[in-house]
Amino acid sequence: MTANKRIVLSSDHAAIELRQSVANHIAQQGWDVVDIGPTSPESTHYPKHGKAAAQAVASGDCSLGIVLCGTGQGIMMAANKVPGIRCGVCSDAFSARMIRQHNNANMLSIGARVVGEGLALDIVDAFLCAEFEGGRHATRVDMIEAQDD
Repeated sequence: MTANKRIVLSSDHAAIELRQSVANHIAQQGWDVVDIGPTSPESTHYPKHGKAAAQAVASGDCSLGIVLCGTGQGIMMAANKVPGIRCGVCSDAFSARMIRQHNNANMLSIGARVVGEGLALDIVDAFLCAEFEGGRHATRVDMIEAQDD
């Protein structure tokens, strides 16, 4: 697990309830949760929320980030536009563990209309408990990072 236990969460309007459940769940595990919203159910645009969360991670203010929208796909794409971000959308715990172990992902995306709360919390736990394995995977992560230049 990462030494800096500060994590940013954001979503669009479709995922507010699930985001709040995730925030409570990880706060109970000792994480310093930075929930940047939104809080209102009015329609909002996921790209700005994905970018804001990604900027908090890329700047070093937070070590990890979790973003949510209806499918998890759009907000993940927005987050990945920020240099230094490696965000993957996951609908199962195995994939969440693997994006940390093999891709050194620093952000996780979840689709609130794809998975229920119980599964979402399992996915989050798998992501947060996994550690980057380095080795041959480090070479591949370096190749991904070089594409930011």
